[in-house]
Amino acid sequence: MNMLTNGNSQTWNFQNSYIELPAKLFMKQLPISVNNPQIIYFNKGLAKELGLEFISENQTMVADYFSGNKIPEGSAPIAQAYAGHQFGHFTMLGDGRVILLGEQINPDNKRYDIQLKGSGQTPYSRGGDGRATLSSMLREYIISESIHHLGIPTTRSLAVTQTGEKVYRETVNDGAVLTRIASSHIRVGTFEYVNNFCSKEDLQIFIKYVIDRHYPEISGADNPALELLKVVMLRQIALIVNWLRVGFIHGVMNTDNMSIAGETMDYGPCAFMNRYNPRTVFSSIDINGRYAFGNQSTIAHWNLAVFASTLLPFISDNKEKAIQLAEETLNKFPEEFSMNWYQMMYKKLGILKPIQEDKVLVDMLLQLMDNHQADYTNTFAALTLNKVSDDNLFSSSKFNEWRKQWENRTNHIDNRINALKLMQTQNPLVISRNHLVESALENAIKGNKSQFNELLNLISKPYNY
Repeated sequence: MNMLTNGNSQTWNFQNSYIELPAKLFMKQLPISVNNPQIIYFNKGLAKELGLEFISENQTMVADYFSGNKIPEGSAPIAQAYAGHQFGHFTMLGDGRVILLGEQINPDNKRYDIQLKGSGQTPYSRGGDGRATLSSMLREYIISESIHHLGIPTTRSLAVTQTGEKVYRETVNDGAVLTRIASSHIRVGTFEYVNNFCSKEDLQIFIKYVIDRHYPEISGADNPALELLKVVMLRQIALIVNWLRVGFIHGVMNTDNMSIAGETMDYGPCAFMNRYNPRTVFSSIDINGRYAFGNQSTIAHWNLAVFASTLLPFISDNKEKAIQLAEETLNKFPEEFSMNWYQMMYKKLGILKPIQEDKVLVDMLLQLMDNHQADYTNTFAALTLNKVSDDNLFSSSKFNEWRKQWENRTNHIDNRINALKLMQTQNPLVISRNHLVESALENAIKGNKSQFNELLNLISKPYNY
């Protein structure tokens, strides 16, 4: 039977290909029921995309399904096994508080994982309670939706369901379950797990599965494993460049948080940068700046090297040849990333037909922004609006010299109108600033969702110039 067949329905339409993989890759596990589930947020637009409108109007049904109290027909709940390098150190992991209900085929025949996060203990919980706080699940909801509306690939949030139970951390918190949607939750860390704890045959099956599911265009390649490395590398470059475009800091780019599909996943200590500083970190334990804003491409390259190491047996039977081919691909990362990053920055500056000298304009602006601690989003928004910001940058003589050069450059290329139109598609007016998110969360967990709702509305239109 083909593990990746398609379907079309306006009801639950699960086709659970992952459970047909070798048994070591998952454990069957039901969500643990909760006392009094109440829907806090339900993403009706996303539900429609998934073909789940039929449950949208029944709040009790929604709460039962997305708390784990009721198992959807056709689902096959499992916890997925994976490993990962966390801050550079290898460790065995797995879904410790997540249940994959199954893979929903939407009306457009696209396949999506439906996960419950905070749904109780699993065989991979490692002593944890398997639960999640309402605050952290609301935080992932709003930031993942913000990333989506910014036009960046990401996991999505379908629902936040309050459980009616308490979760004990440093303080006592209300518990919640997040329903998370992704094209899959396969990670670099999943490959690490299969490579280290499963057979070579299992790894071969898994590589083929991932190619068939995410990159079928390379299935007929002479060297599918090498092509998989190449296409995942390009997808990661595109993702990181997009993060840098909007000032996003993931915060914990461990290999278990790098999606093979190239989607932003696992919103932990993440945030949008306020003042431009490439050394900015948001994880309290990242004391060495491993995952700093300006280091994200370097870490992606490191993670891809780990990914490549898991593919070596199928890149070539000759180990030395396999390493050589993998290194040839990985060695292209810096140049490929730099090219894509500059292309992105040219668009942020409205440069329609870039030339080599335009790199100086980009580098000079960022250095000035760093020197003056200029707000990243507001600086580019002010340039897009052709206005002057009220910070120190815009009053500095060196910046005004730069601005004249930039204006002359964009006028020379085409005209200012076309340049500004391009900039409006690249430079958001609105981001989910950390202090706004935290304030909205503080009120929301007390029952006042007005600020949270307002922020949700704002982040849904980030380019509304």
